Amino acid sequence: MTAVTAVSDHTDHADHPEDDDEGREHHQDGGHARVEGDSAPVRTSGRDAHDARDAHARDAHKEAGDSGDTRVETDKGAGAGESAARESRESTDSASSADSSDSADSGSVWDDGLIARRVSATAEGHARPVPEAVVEYRPPAVIPLAYDGPLRSRLDALRELVGLSRTRLDSRTLAEAGQILDEAAARRRLSGQHTVVAIAGATGSGKSQLFNALAGVAISETGVRRPTTAAPIACSWSDGAATLIDRLGIPGRLRRRPLQSAEAEAQLRGLVLVDLPDHDSAAVQHREQVDRVLALVDAVIWVVDPEKYADAVLHERYLRPMAGHAEVTFVVLNQIDRLPGEAADQVLDDLRRLLDEDGIALGEYGEPGATVLALSALTGDGIAELREVLGHFVGERGAAARRISADVDAAAARLWPVYANRRLAGLSEEARDEFADRLADAVGATAAGDAAERAWRRNANRACGTPWLRLWRWHQDRREPPTGRISVRAHADEEVTARQRVEQAVRTVAEQASDGLPAPWAQAVREAAVRGSQGLCEALDELAVRAGTPVGRPPRPGWWPVAVLAQASMTILQVIGGLWLVAQVIGFMSPNLGVPVLLMVIGIVGGPGVEWACRLAAGGPARRYGLEAERRLREAASGCGRARVLDPVAAELLRYREVREQYVRVTGVGVSAG
Repeated sequence: MTAVTAVSDHTDHADHPEDDDEGREHHQDGGHARVEGDSAPVRTSGRDAHDARDAHARDAHKEAGDSGDTRVETDKGAGAGESAARESRESTDSASSADSSDSADSGSVWDDGLIARRVSATAEGHARPVPEAVVEYRPPAVIPLAYDGPLRSRLDALRELVGLSRTRLDSRTLAEAGQILDEAAARRRLSGQHTVVAIAGATGSGKSQLFNALAGVAISETGVRRPTTAAPIACSWSDGAATLIDRLGIPGRLRRRPLQSAEAEAQLRGLVLVDLPDHDSAAVQHREQVDRVLALVDAVIWVVDPEKYADAVLHERYLRPMAGHAEVTFVVLNQIDRLPGEAADQVLDDLRRLLDEDGIALGEYGEPGATVLALSALTGDGIAELREVLGHFVGERGAAARRISADVDAAAARLWPVYANRRLAGLSEEARDEFADRLADAVGATAAGDAAERAWRRNANRACGTPWLRLWRWHQDRREPPTGRISVRAHADEEVTARQRVEQAVRTVAEQASDGLPAPWAQAVREAAVRGSQGLCEALDELAVRAGTPVGRPPRPGWWPVAVLAQASMTILQVIGGLWLVAQVIGFMSPNLGVPVLLMVIGIVGGPGVEWACRLAAGGPARRYGLEAERRLREAASGCGRARVLDPVAAELLRYREVREQYVRVTGVGVSAG
């Protein structure tokens, strides 16, 4: 029995049924076909009817001009079937209707998405077409790509890094990282069972010829005219890759299937091969297409020839910048049939040397790296080795993840100047104390403490001094401002000097905090310090008045009333002695100079003595009072500077530490650094 085989064009019908007609038209031009579905034999009841139908089907195919090849065009299949049916009706012996009914019921189902037809013989020698059961074609289930744990962690860290850096770095700096995240997310949603490999090369390198050799059929046009390949052409070895090809922007008319071969399909199952235009094409749009597709594929096969393998454009524009993608890079020296003797080995060694200078690791001795091969697409020498290497590469199903990982590595390398610092970032305690001291000097904390100490001593002297001295000081105070408030900076020049000290303190702490940071983050730290310094001088002035100058009289110690009472007693003795002497002089009392003189001497000598003793006793409390006033003003100035300057600077440093930790995770180290 002859199995009727239905054939479709090279387009992946499972995902793009709308391209069937267009694909068939292109297929007819190319003259090649590929079986899309499995052939299904026709089963009947009855051996005689079975043999008769086999014979008539063979006759029908012969008369229709069938050369014996069961792979026919889809658009010719229906016509061939109808011709075979007409011939069968004229030459076929009659068969019972029961046999025909059994044949119709026992026919197997086609799974290529097309309506299959077969021929059933009748007893009168005629045949009629019996429609096969139509089954809705379901495309194969596409298993999305799955990233391993380390790669997911790196992508998450890169996403956090971009989010934390948007307000500190310009959009151009983060554009590449954002694009990598978008492409990684898009690739993850697509098939993980397919590997997209692009064939790239210069004009005349023979990449299209190699593309056809791998596919086993002339798919990509080759010739003397340059450039020959004007648009990317995709060839898929298995179904389910349509969304991947959609991502590359390749239309249905440029999608092919390789020559049917069970061995080739088993070896390269899951491969999607893309033939690119020349990367050195004179047409700008061709180079743009090459750059666009190269950013989306999982791996690249660079095809070079013996004449242009050292081309500066290839090495400087493509190979050197993509040195980190060595594990997904193939470099193929084509046209070795043109090299005599051992010249091919010499050229291949020189090619390896150039790749090593480009920084591309070579996958030799079992180490990961680029694969370098020599072959001839014209003679087929080395094609089998390339097929084997590609089959092993595609079978690992890890090219897409390695490509994304290499993209992340490249992004991390380019972001290194904006995240890597030369030393531990942060402000030391010494720098903080120095900043607080500078602010304290600016507000005159030391002078305020000295003024508070003098005020305490002055109040003690007033309370414990002799009345005559107090009367003199009262007269002096009438001519001077009250000492209840101490003016820390009374002159305009002192205010200007204080403002300059504050600005200098802010600049110094900003430089210390930003020292060693990358330029964008150092600038952010300095800007935070400058923003915080606005209005700092006015705030310090208010603090100096509120916290540095005591209101009213200083507090009095417990011995103060005793000293006041003693001073009052000395004054009373002076008054009594003086009045006693006056009474004796005017004759009011009998003369007796000893007692009144003694009382006056005691009062006159005792008063200053009590004042001197009080001054000695007031030294310690006055000094403590001044130090407390200075401490209070220093703390107030330090708190104001911390809230306005140090805290914003510390927030910027903390943000930098966070992005630094995320950057270290992006690099794959996994350990945070300062």
